[in-house]
Amino acid sequence: MLDFFTIFSKGGIVLWCFQGAGVTESFTGPVNALIRSVILQERSGNNSFTHEALSLKYKLDNEFELIFVVGFQKILTLTYVDKFIDDVQLHFRDRYKNELEQKGALKLLNNSFEFENDFKMLLREAEDSSKARSPAPMRSFKESEKSQKTVKSMIETKGGDKGKEQGGKKNKNTKKEAPAVEPAKGDQGKASSSGQKMAENGNQGLTADEIMQKKREEFFRKRMVGTTEKPSKSPKPQKPREKQMRVWDMGGNSTKDLDYSERNGDGSTNGGEQNQEAQIDLGMQPSSMQGDLPSVDYESSEGEEMEDEDEEVVVSETSKTSSKKGGGFGGMFGMLKGLVGSKSLSQEDMEPVLEKMRDHLIAKNVAADIASQLCDSVAKKLEGKVMGTFTTVASTVKQALQDSLVQILQPKRRVDILRDVMEAQSQRRPFVITFCGVNGVGKSTNLAKISYWLIENGFTVLIAACDTFRAGAVEQLRTHQRRLNSLHPPEKHGGRPVVQLYEKGYGKDAAGIAMEAIAYARNQAFDVVLVDTAGRMQDNAPLMTALAKLIAVNMPDLVLFVGEALVGNEAVDQLVKFNQALADHSMSDKPRLIDGIVLTKFDTIDDKVGAAISMTYITGQPIVFVGTGQTYNDLRSLNARAVVSALMKA
Repeated sequence: MLDFFTIFSKGGIVLWCFQGAGVTESFTGPVNALIRSVILQERSGNNSFTHEALSLKYKLDNEFELIFVVGFQKILTLTYVDKFIDDVQLHFRDRYKNELEQKGALKLLNNSFEFENDFKMLLREAEDSSKARSPAPMRSFKESEKSQKTVKSMIETKGGDKGKEQGGKKNKNTKKEAPAVEPAKGDQGKASSSGQKMAENGNQGLTADEIMQKKREEFFRKRMVGTTEKPSKSPKPQKPREKQMRVWDMGGNSTKDLDYSERNGDGSTNGGEQNQEAQIDLGMQPSSMQGDLPSVDYESSEGEEMEDEDEEVVVSETSKTSSKKGGGFGGMFGMLKGLVGSKSLSQEDMEPVLEKMRDHLIAKNVAADIASQLCDSVAKKLEGKVMGTFTTVASTVKQALQDSLVQILQPKRRVDILRDVMEAQSQRRPFVITFCGVNGVGKSTNLAKISYWLIENGFTVLIAACDTFRAGAVEQLRTHQRRLNSLHPPEKHGGRPVVQLYEKGYGKDAAGIAMEAIAYARNQAFDVVLVDTAGRMQDNAPLMTALAKLIAVNMPDLVLFVGEALVGNEAVDQLVKFNQALADHSMSDKPRLIDGIVLTKFDTIDDKVGAAISMTYITGQPIVFVGTGQTYNDLRSLNARAVVSALMKA
């Protein structure tokens, strides 16, 4: 029934393995896929993983740094696997405890783990227990709740109905009645005692529900009497604030202040405009961006100091309260209250800390589902781990979560666009990058920033205007092209413009324009082709089909998803549906999905950087560029540790 079972350390040393009868394929492929896709990417909250035709279940032993993996055909439903893997873990730990406590890879390699007989015995017991467990038998009629009811309990008597109607009428009358005069204080005791007697006499023949209803009405009547005594003062109506006029910085009080026609020297308006443009150009001249992009920096020292102060305050408060209660030793016990002394962590110990961490991540704009999965993964990673003597649970969980977030944000593969462009140059072909994303996230603006960065590094760029839907999209790219060519005049590059725009107007097929642009770039020896596509919502099936067609036909070297840092849960939906559409509408067995992410508007979010975590966690792809402003220089690469420190800031 089982294809394989393997036990290996987190360092990659296989301690023991088993292969089922008739299984010839090696289990290294599925296990390596599990390590790459789940364990290294902090997705171990769920203990199952599917690879091709196999279903894998695994369990982490954090005390001895072991991983137990079982594999079987996914068409089978084996109910005993979860209990079986737990039994194997406990049995293996108990038997080889002394060998496992010896740290070091060489000592593990020198030891021999003979576990074949024990494993077969546990497997036989698990299979027998699953066969012996018969389905639950149906209950007979005598055992059901319906058989307990008698015929008498189902019949409603007329007297009971009349009583209910009378009770209902009484209740209606009592609602209308209201006490006219408040009784004197001296008569309150007599009235209450007589009222109790009247209530006892009046409650005869009423059901428990009707008595309860009467008591509620009396209670509300007394409250109404109490409230009528206190006259309520009506609040004075506040005057609405008048809207103040906005004063613009360069606004001027009269039309003469706004007339610049006579201040240009020659009096001509055209010359004045040219001079103004020249002045703006000199003032807005971007700095050089040769080489690799600078990384995003974030100062988190203040936040960490604040957190340390908070922890000290908590410790001091607990010590004060405990010293009041327990005398001189109370302060010491209060300080040591949150410390763990050489014990293994359990789920109950971590639950309150993880709950706070989950809320903190959601407040920092991480999608709610991903925050829960991250906390579950950290819990799985720490459960059973033996802590040091002077270590708090909160600091341990926080450090583990921090390491997990850094691991997620660090790229799993090499991302070096300059090197890839040079490699394409050696093959005498252009390097093609396609930009896709939803509406209004800044695809065209960041395409222009990347163009400027590539030009600064000595490459020629062809921009393919494949957004044939939005009005003004082609004109926007033409403006960027003119501006970039003014920053890098053709005279400095042998009379050839470093940026050209390839456009065919509006309403045309985007995939055809991209194909023609790539062919034109190959003929004219352009180094890079940047394909700008129309913004589309992830739910728009026709536009998603057109995007999948563009990518499938032209096969670009890099597909970048442009997403803004302002989104929260929406980032998950966007990326999942974009990837799903590219997979569904592709014509090949191995479809091209999103290769990287451009995170825009990063300068608008302060420390709420959770969208970076959400996007990277969903796709498993790196953040290649980060947009931090509106000028051509505002392009950065991601610094994982800076983003995580901003994310963990209080």
